[in-house]
Amino acid sequence: MRYAYAITAALLLSGTATAIALPSAGGAQTAQNEPAVIAATAPKPGAPMSFADLVARLQPAVVNISTSQHITQQQPANPFAGTPFEGLFGQQGQGGNGPAITREATSLGSGFIISPDGYVVTNNHVVAPGAKGATVDSITVTLVDRKEYVAKLIGRDPTSDLALLKIDAKNLPFVKFGDSDAARVGDWVVAIGNPFGLGGTVTAGIVSSLHRVTGGGAYDRFIQTDAAINQGNSGGPMFDLSGNVIGINSQILGSTGGGNIGIGFAIPATDAKPVIDKLMKGTKIARGYLGVGPQPIDDDLASSFGLVKNHGELLRSIEPGQPAEKAGLKVGDVVLRVDGKDVTPDQSLSYLVANVTPGSRVPLDIVRQGKPQTIIATIGTRPPEDQLAAKAAGEDGEDTDDSDNPTVEQAAANALGMTVQTLTPQIARTFNIDSSVQGVVVATVDPSSDAGSKGLKRGDVIVSANGVPVATPAALGAVVAQAKAAGRTQVALYLVRGRQPALFIAVKLKK
Repeated sequence: MRYAYAITAALLLSGTATAIALPSAGGAQTAQNEPAVIAATAPKPGAPMSFADLVARLQPAVVNISTSQHITQQQPANPFAGTPFEGLFGQQGQGGNGPAITREATSLGSGFIISPDGYVVTNNHVVAPGAKGATVDSITVTLVDRKEYVAKLIGRDPTSDLALLKIDAKNLPFVKFGDSDAARVGDWVVAIGNPFGLGGTVTAGIVSSLHRVTGGGAYDRFIQTDAAINQGNSGGPMFDLSGNVIGINSQILGSTGGGNIGIGFAIPATDAKPVIDKLMKGTKIARGYLGVGPQPIDDDLASSFGLVKNHGELLRSIEPGQPAEKAGLKVGDVVLRVDGKDVTPDQSLSYLVANVTPGSRVPLDIVRQGKPQTIIATIGTRPPEDQLAAKAAGEDGEDTDDSDNPTVEQAAANALGMTVQTLTPQIARTFNIDSSVQGVVVATVDPSSDAGSKGLKRGDVIVSANGVPVATPAALGAVVAQAKAAGRTQVALYLVRGRQPALFIAVKLKK
């Protein structure tokens, strides 16, 4: 084995020795890893051989957080109620819902002290009820010296997943927030927390990515790290090598068991500190809201609309009575900028709008049917997250593929790999489509077509194509013909499926 290692080392050294940079046509270009260049950017001599001194200073300010909860759940009804067997299974008299039972539960997480008088920062999900029907009875904060304190919940913000606690103590060790905007990919970071209830665990790694979007929400912009983050690290601090808190460990991407695979996410300090400051002052946290259903623009949609990819988001829905409708925004508009700030994968439309003060009038740069324009919108106040989640969920329509096959008229949309027909009230009822929806309904789909591969199916309603309403098969055919004449290879279809939220899908045209 030693011999094999020696051969490997020799090969590696040989490869290093023979790596040379070929001169460019201009004669001035050098290799990216030229020793003279690397010497100027390599870790400075002061970079630690060990993190021990840094950890010794910081660890006393990191705490364990646990909650005691009780969960009340309704048991199933006694199936034998009202029969001679009713009392055999200990559920006498339960003719309707079964008896309510209460059980105890706990949760574990991490946090850190930000003031000598005992203010503690953590994630909201660490101290929130852990299940439907759960109630948090108490929150306990345990210091590194094992002293325990009952904590008071000062405030929480589910949108940013932050919470602020207070313990009754003085002269506590504490840490300060740093400037996460100064962090760079490749910087060393240290995470301290309580994974799996193992208090005072320290891991180190680097910043793997900045502005990482995991779901497109209002505060969905994280620092990604390969420092080991596991269950129980939530709410704990991520430090830079100056000892400043640049992130709050919040999420992990891992296996079903929840283990670390080197992809963890932290809330940036520059996003977290303003929220914590407001919670400490008791100020209500209000975020901006437009009332739209945005959809990122992938390569196919960008091609369909003739747009630059990774720039802007498509509006697939407009809520009645909300700021977007009042400002004149329409389904199919592409929002490119909010108050001069570009909408990109790194800063989504939801993120930019959420950071606008409600009541502000801001310009929105949009593209409507290929033409740029600017719309002034008065930003509203973002509703609670549970209300938004209920709206997003919608009401799933039943799959009615086994219903009677309606008479299908051949549409002029064969280039899309499907046939369509005019939507009638009877067909709308068959496929659980709202009566206000107008368009053409998909009758058949060629499974070998792009439409088939992207999941279009019988009963889907095409409301518009490339932003043009299509109430008849002929209207859809006209849009397809126009797209072909313009040299487009795809058409963006605006679809409604049952009672689910509408969405855009770009479908490639058959040649």
